[in-house]
Amino acid sequence: MSTVFLVFVVVLGGIVVLAALGLVVIGENESGLVIKRLGRNLPQGRLIAVDGEAGFQAALLPPGWHFPVWRFLAKVETIPLITVPAGEIGLVIANDGAAIPSSRMLGHEVKCDRFQDAEAFLRSGGQRGRQLAFITAGTYRINPSLFTVVTAGSAASHGLEARQLRVTSVPPDSIGIVTTLDGAPIPAGDLAGPIIHGHDSFQRGAEFIAAGGRRGLQEEVLLSGTWNLNPWFASVELHPMTEIPIGTVGVVVSYVGKEHLDLSGDDFTHGDLVERGRKGVWQEPLLPGKHPINTAVMKVERVPTTNIVLNWATRTEAHKYDEKLAPIMVRSKDGFGFNLDVSQIIHVGMKNAPRVISRVGSMQNLVDHVLQPTVANYFRNSAQEVTVLEFLSNRSERQAQAYDAIRLATDAYDVECIDTLIGDIQPPAELMKTQTDKKIAEELRRTYDAQREAQVVRQHLERELAIANMQAEVVRSEQMVSIAEKNALAVAATARGEGERVKIAAEAEATSTTLRAQADATATRLAGDAQAEAYLKGVTSVGVDAYTAMELASTFAAAKTKLVPDVVVGAGGGLADGLLARLVLDGGSKVARS
Repeated sequence: MSTVFLVFVVVLGGIVVLAALGLVVIGENESGLVIKRLGRNLPQGRLIAVDGEAGFQAALLPPGWHFPVWRFLAKVETIPLITVPAGEIGLVIANDGAAIPSSRMLGHEVKCDRFQDAEAFLRSGGQRGRQLAFITAGTYRINPSLFTVVTAGSAASHGLEARQLRVTSVPPDSIGIVTTLDGAPIPAGDLAGPIIHGHDSFQRGAEFIAAGGRRGLQEEVLLSGTWNLNPWFASVELHPMTEIPIGTVGVVVSYVGKEHLDLSGDDFTHGDLVERGRKGVWQEPLLPGKHPINTAVMKVERVPTTNIVLNWATRTEAHKYDEKLAPIMVRSKDGFGFNLDVSQIIHVGMKNAPRVISRVGSMQNLVDHVLQPTVANYFRNSAQEVTVLEFLSNRSERQAQAYDAIRLATDAYDVECIDTLIGDIQPPAELMKTQTDKKIAEELRRTYDAQREAQVVRQHLERELAIANMQAEVVRSEQMVSIAEKNALAVAATARGEGERVKIAAEAEATSTTLRAQADATATRLAGDAQAEAYLKGVTSVGVDAYTAMELASTFAAAKTKLVPDVVVGAGGGLADGLLARLVLDGGSKVARS
């Protein structure tokens, strides 16, 4: 035991001696900051020694055993490593170095192994103050006497917010609009700094400034992703991407870029159209989709390529272009004022959209400064040429004329007129009352006429029903008439046949009569000749008087005529005697017949 104890005492004594003589042990996660007690004085204004001067030394002692570090010559302080967590950055403030020029805000970047080589920083012209360079996530051996490292944990003590020391994240469908805080001033007349290449989206500030980057608002934007940005050098404001809906194009009006070079041609004298990347109205519009447009230095005017309906009425379309439009107040030829609702349908083609915006500035300006006065003044002028009733009665004609006139006006602005529609017309109430009364009277008259016609029709229907009910009798009568007509035709045919027969018989009788007459005449002549001859013979035989008496007696006998009457009324008898005698004779005749 005594031997072991002796060895222990010897070792311990040696360690004490070494420590007293200047042995320094630096742990793995530490560094040694050397403060020299003796030596030359530092130059005025300097804080860190790089040439053996007394004071804080630039070089750090790395981990391990260091001997001899004489305690009477220098003091060594162990310091922890600097750790920057993942997702964060560390800003650096240099406590020594050259002065930053007045034109600059941050110390320029020098090669110093990410501030771990303090001597290289000072010898390379590193500047005192806030540094343009920064450190990213990791562990660093940085001399705290020369550099102050600002992390999210210590941000508040340096006037920063913890979020500013975190990696800048730009979400999808968004852009970051950047404002740089160092660099040359933006030239007068420019709104933002030009696009600079080779600075890795503002992560390499030294390259940005070296390439001529300007201090202030930048034309270039950050796209979706994560970016290590020095908040003392660049601030980022997140904005959504510019979305162009389907059925719409976006006309870009850029206030930054190269000087404009007009591409519109000599025939377009109302504005300039330029290629993409130049100042002015871009000739090619943005198609539907999402675009990373820097809206701080550019304006995007959305132009619908579908039909646009504008209402001069109390209603408003979803696009709100016609929000300020109201019914048009017009005055007729006969002095009446009335309101008129009008709808105007227009269309702006995709290729014409930049020309329209170059000329009027925006779609709202097109409505307010072009279409509103054009449409309203046309209807005011046309209404003064006719009376209210003529305007009302010739609505279609007025609408067609308005379309033609407005189309000519809009063509000059590269806007297509699709249709002009006249909506509700609100004529004067006193005029409409008289027209309404007149119309009511006409309608009443039509109603009465219709009722009368209905009664006539009803009467006709009743008559037809009666006729329909008598249809069987009518059919029977018609059949009887038909039979009678047939009988009449038969009788007529019979009569015609009888007539023919009678005619033929008459003709035959006439012929026979003629022949008999001729025969009788001949016989009479012959008889006469015979009688004459007999008369002559009788006269010759008995004499004229005797023969005449004989002939008279023969003639009376042949005629059965009595020569002496049955009742003779003489001069002494009266009419009564004659009648009585006649009655007696008649009675005797009846008795004889019975």
